Amino acid sequence: MNIIIAGDGEVGLHLAHALGSSNHNITIVDPNEDLLKMVGSYADLMTITGNSTDIDVLKRAHVRNADLVISVLHEEQINLMTAILAKKLGAKQVVARVNTMDKLSPKNLQLYQELGIDALISPEDIAAQEIISLLKQTAATEVFDFSHGKLSMILVKLEEKAPVVYKTLNEISQEYEQMDFRAVAIHRKRETFIPKGEDMFLPNDLVYVITKPGAIDHLLTLGGKMTYEINNLMIIGAGRVGRLAAKHLEKTKNIKLIDIDKDRCIALSDYLEDTLIVNGDARNIQLLDDEDIKRMDAFVALTDSTETNILTCLHASKMGVKRTIALVENIDYIDISQNIGIDTIINKKLIAAGYMVRFTMGADVTSIKCLSGIDADVMELITRKKSAVTKRPIGKLNFPDGAIIGGIVRGDKSFIATAEMQIEEDDKVVVFALPHAINRVEKLFS
Repeated sequence: MNIIIAGDGEVGLHLAHALGSSNHNITIVDPNEDLLKMVGSYADLMTITGNSTDIDVLKRAHVRNADLVISVLHEEQINLMTAILAKKLGAKQVVARVNTMDKLSPKNLQLYQELGIDALISPEDIAAQEIISLLKQTAATEVFDFSHGKLSMILVKLEEKAPVVYKTLNEISQEYEQMDFRAVAIHRKRETFIPKGEDMFLPNDLVYVITKPGAIDHLLTLGGKMTYEINNLMIIGAGRVGRLAAKHLEKTKNIKLIDIDKDRCIALSDYLEDTLIVNGDARNIQLLDDEDIKRMDAFVALTDSTETNILTCLHASKMGVKRTIALVENIDYIDISQNIGIDTIINKKLIAAGYMVRFTMGADVTSIKCLSGIDADVMELITRKKSAVTKRPIGKLNFPDGAIIGGIVRGDKSFIATAEMQIEEDDKVVVFALPHAINRVEKLFS
């Protein structure tokens, strides 16, 4: 595909990297000339310095030949204008990043569609929703639902005394005859692999599992995890993600929201009805102690500083807080953050990439998530008529190394994949895939 990415920083660059690995022709339009020079020196990309709302700049990027235009600048108005102009100038599909979907009425959404915008994305909204899901499913490190929860991907860090530790998959399947979940990947010592029958689980393994909703409690028990209720919540950082999360949770949780910006705190007092807003610097340990951090069940750090988020989460953990979630915008820090004891990492670049990548795939992809801390995706694909995956049972498919089918949604029912199962037309199939396997997976479903 010919893809144009309009950006003004790291989100655009990360998208270019994620899409460039799939052999697409990528052009980046960015106002920062120095940044583009740096990108051009190590990436096989076309770069154009300029404003994406300038018609001449879009024409230089050959917008009329573009299969997809993605605008992910920080300014919502620029993204909307870029998308509208790109569509009018001949681009096949256009996607724009917006600040929040919260204020978009159905009428406004319809208006944007009539103006030619195919899709809108707010990474902040998706991040807030992920936080809400994680605070409901307290024992999991990461949670992602498919087909409105008919299947879920859950990441569990195995405890030393977990029942499955030091056992192989074959041994576990013999011991537990009926399991409505399937381990699709293990992340161990910075390496990710798809486990086979003879592979053994070890303490501190990060295990990615596809599960039916009724099996989640059993899965967590086998991982040595205990669920608990979250009543008291402290959020650091009242940016878009923080205030959206607080707004959705304040009716059911006791929330303290701390932010360093006094004007922002005053403005939020009208937006948030049942949240205690504190103006202060979260880097001040005494402030956190004064605000009774020891009594918190969960601590969520969402400031603009990755370092602040990591350090405050570590302090919260030291004080006995059961659940810590950090917004980590520097992707290089994600693996380190997970290894030093932070329960869950949120990254807006990965959120945006997961949403955008599905527009570039030849198969029908209903949802895709770029996983935090590992270079892999989990996706839900719809099987087309006569696609290769419908020809044979799963165990006899020539499925690529580095990819595995986790489960199937068929109508209102969901199934965990087995070797004997036959995939049918219009099934929704959940697949875990490492980067080198994604193109082959696409072809099997196309």
